[in-house]
Amino acid sequence: MPNCTDHCGNVSIPFPFGTREGCYFNISFSVTCNDTHYDPPKPFWVDSGINITSISLEGQMHVMKFIAKSCYSRNGTRVYRREPSLTVADGFVVNNTANKFFVVGCDSYAYVSGSLNNRSYLTGCTSTCNDRGDLVDGSCSGVGCCQISIPKLSLKVEVTLHSFKNLTTVWDFNNCSYGFVTEASAFNFSASSLSNLSNVKKLPVVVDWAVGEGTCEEARNDISSYACKSEKSECYEPDNGYGYRCRCQKGYEGNPYLEDGCKDIDECENQSLHNCEKQCKNTPGGYKCVCPKGYHGDGKKDGQGCMRGQSLVFKVATGY
Repeated sequence: MPNCTDHCGNVSIPFPFGTREGCYFNISFSVTCNDTHYDPPKPFWVDSGINITSISLEGQMHVMKFIAKSCYSRNGTRVYRREPSLTVADGFVVNNTANKFFVVGCDSYAYVSGSLNNRSYLTGCTSTCNDRGDLVDGSCSGVGCCQISIPKLSLKVEVTLHSFKNLTTVWDFNNCSYGFVTEASAFNFSASSLSNLSNVKKLPVVVDWAVGEGTCEEARNDISSYACKSEKSECYEPDNGYGYRCRCQKGYEGNPYLEDGCKDIDECENQSLHNCEKQCKNTPGGYKCVCPKGYHGDGKKDGQGCMRGQSLVFKVATGY
């Protein structure tokens, strides 16, 4: 938006997000840029302690969230416990395809629970092993590590950790259990995870966002609140979540939530974006292939291309 900050430190803050009133779509898209305690500054979601690491106009936001951790003494007394939760704002859901729920430990089981639009859910995972030698790097199928998917449309995720025997039978090599919902690509289990995770406080979580509350059809009926402001934007409804999103039409790029935010892509400037054999001419929202003088054809690499000489149509029309 004009006169609005578009970065906080190294993180881009595109509208509908913003760092002050008048710069965001609604309060759920508010970002607090903390430049007092961090150098470079760090963005936090609304006024919470949830650190934002990236925002995508495709409808994803990456945030850092505490992992759950439970540690025991040799005699089975719990000496440390942290079981965090994540509740998202209106218009947001925890991504159920990019994220997975992990439990790490050799005498551990954990639950992830939460809400699904006025309904609750509870699911869990068990991870056990008898010896450190049982662990297989890269494997998370229940031996030292297990993983499961979280439900679709999750508005809240809360992790609770448990142990069958308070880790007493495996304490020599595993004295803590861990549980977390995180981006699946951000965690790869190995035998060293049993000890390395003790130094990890937070892991990334993918959150999906959408604007509005209704469908595209409903949103278009109220043009004053309709979020797809660019003339070259279009509305679509996400697979995961509520409300709708905006995107630039094919052949355009930019921010569909801003007036004149979608700009024409000049495909001719990038050879990977066109398939012209000789010459490329940019057009609004697309391009066309042109053959130089003395050649004829469709000019396409995967078509006729450009052939030397006049076309048959030209010869018939001129009589030569």
